[in-house]
Amino acid sequence: MWAMRRFLGDESGGTAIEYGLIIALLSLVIVAGIGTVGNAVEDMFANQDRELQKAFNQ
Repeated sequence: MWAMRRFLGDESGGTAIEYGLIIALLSLVIVAGIGTVGNAVEDMFANQDRELQKAFNQ
């Protein structure tokens, strides 16, 4: 019984779990941000390619 009370009262691992959740959330935000920036850069270069094609075809 004493071991069970000690186990239930122990909160030393809680901080590690919280840090793990924060890191996981930040990782998701970073991955989503990289995806968005990557799409924007791809669109920017695709637009320049189209404009160069138009300029050389005239």
